[in-house]
Amino acid sequence: MTRVLYVASEAVPFIKTGGLADVAASLPKELRKLGIDIRVVMPKYKNIPEELKRDMTGLSEITVPVGWRNQVCGIQYIEYCGVPFYFIDNEYYFNRDGIYGFYDDGERFAFFDRAVLEMIDRIDFKPDIIHCNDWHTGMISPLLHAHYRQREAFRGIKTIFTIHNLKYQGVFPPEILGDLLNLGMEYFDVNQLEFYGGVSFMKGGINYSDIITTVSESYAREIQSPEFGEKLDGLLKSKNQNLHGITNGIDYAIYNPEDDPDIFFNYTVSSLENKALNKLKLQELLRLPQKKDTPLIGMVSRIDRMKGFDLVINILEELLHQDIQLVVLGTGDPYFEDLFKDYAEQHSEKLSAKIKFSSSLAQKIYAGCDMLLMPSIFEPCGLSQLIALRYGTIPIVRETGGLRDTVHSYNEFSREGNGFSFDSCNAKDMLYTINRALGFYKEKPIWKKIINHAMNGEYSWNRSAQRYVELYENK
Repeated sequence: MTRVLYVASEAVPFIKTGGLADVAASLPKELRKLGIDIRVVMPKYKNIPEELKRDMTGLSEITVPVGWRNQVCGIQYIEYCGVPFYFIDNEYYFNRDGIYGFYDDGERFAFFDRAVLEMIDRIDFKPDIIHCNDWHTGMISPLLHAHYRQREAFRGIKTIFTIHNLKYQGVFPPEILGDLLNLGMEYFDVNQLEFYGGVSFMKGGINYSDIITTVSESYAREIQSPEFGEKLDGLLKSKNQNLHGITNGIDYAIYNPEDDPDIFFNYTVSSLENKALNKLKLQELLRLPQKKDTPLIGMVSRIDRMKGFDLVINILEELLHQDIQLVVLGTGDPYFEDLFKDYAEQHSEKLSAKIKFSSSLAQKIYAGCDMLLMPSIFEPCGLSQLIALRYGTIPIVRETGGLRDTVHSYNEFSREGNGFSFDSCNAKDMLYTINRALGFYKEKPIWKKIINHAMNGEYSWNRSAQRYVELYENK
């Protein structure tokens, strides 16, 4: 049986800031079903719910070298939904409100990466593969290469590094090499860890791992171009033979309209009349007029330019003059937040702006809306469009990253497709595509066929997990 230690900075239900947390929970669960002995390790943050902390068991206490200093580290354990989780416990680094954005993040995650490796000698689990995720785990492979290869327990261990979002790279001053990582200045080289005068955790993961993956096939191609490569496109192009795009899935046990406890009425593809009831209840909840035939468009997103909100603002007046309703849920750039609040006051019968995050309301939006608008400038994979498809809420997306791979624009000639899409970062093209969707919405037999295509698609982890198994077993 292949043994995998899956290293992530966040995981549901312990703590979440983005899609990585969903992946770190659902992918290991699926891989264990396929016979992989995979276990997750993450920091023990202050804001992990107390009821989960109470169930943790202390396994060991170790000393972790961080440059010239030694830090004491506890290792704790819990099994959740059949998946073993280890926690790296150090109050100095992790007993804080929030998990990222601190002045000493370089030190915090240098400690975490070193602690993961030190832990291996002290637990009853010797991995064949260490699977790392995003910049927070990027120094594990360089540290393994520099400090651990000579130890018997580490011989033969391979590493996989998954890029969830290349934009966030963990770049810190060169002094961290000796001061935090116990690495010599020979690593401050363009072919090693140096990145425009700094040291990049992301570059470390890419350069020193045996295999690199990212979260969709299109994103794997895009990051090899200057437009999306964040100045690492040349390096990624040189690693092309070891770079694999594997599209994320969603956990069908969580995202299932047939038994979702957070929606008003459960339904399936054969009981869409209940989806229509969800719409009416959602309109009531949002204090929008209850109009069953008025298309209700949802956006569940971080509210910023990279999610395409400048495109939306450019056409919002024109869109709101049509017979539509729009609900926006999320937080982000205060400029866009304020604009949507103002528009919602001026157009209270057509626009509801919920500037917050609520997973329960998000589920009600996925179930109750007719369409989901997701005009991202870039989107490595995307989660919202997968949930929307599962719930029969038709996505309108820009063709980028995982959106391109999972949403197939409806073709009136072949009568195939599960959504609508546009290519350019152009507000008028987006409005044309929205209007195209609105046109088909009025043709009920066609709209029902598009919903059928959406809900009958395969968005679970099953196929993607099989690809990870192949990578693990061909290591």
